Amino acid sequence: MLKWLIRNRLAAFEKEYGYDTSYARDLLAWDTGAFLAFARIQKMSTYRKGAPVAAWYAAKLVGTMAEDCGPCTQLMVTMALKQKVDPKVLSAVLRSDDENLPEDVWLAVRFARASLDHAVEAEALRETVVAKWGERGLISLAFALTLSRVYPTLKYALGHGKACQRVVVAGAPVMVTRAAA
Repeated sequence: MLKWLIRNRLAAFEKEYGYDTSYARDLLAWDTGAFLAFARIQKMSTYRKGAPVAAWYAAKLVGTMAEDCGPCTQLMVTMALKQKVDPKVLSAVLRSDDENLPEDVWLAVRFARASLDHAVEAEALRETVVAKWGERGLISLAFALTLSRVYPTLKYALGHGKACQRVVVAGAPVMVTRAAA
């Protein structure tokens, strides 16, 4: 019964977001306990307090782009659009078009990149994030950045990372550019 319910939820997720969850279905089929352990991180991956939604999704995109060649990045874009994040902002994040990012989003992007690169600038950016959005905002960005990398990494490790795709924002293809911190 539990597996049936989970499979139905995965199918509904696939339909809603146009995203292939075959890696999760395989994990469920191979080891239900492992799937349930994996599912526990979902709450952490959706934690957002303090940080603006566009900045939070920007951090998620930076993390996802570090690990993914399209499908998971597209999922983040689709989810952000459902939360009414401006498509122009999402496109700018994807293209590393930093000059066209609102200040809050630019802060989240710089913080995410510096954190991934273990750059010296991360400390000052962390302080700015805390001053602007508080400790909960910092936690939100840290969780967004960290968890956005887990899904594509697990997917690839399980053998489901073979499909690349172009990322589309509001019907327009976007060339993804990974910028240095």
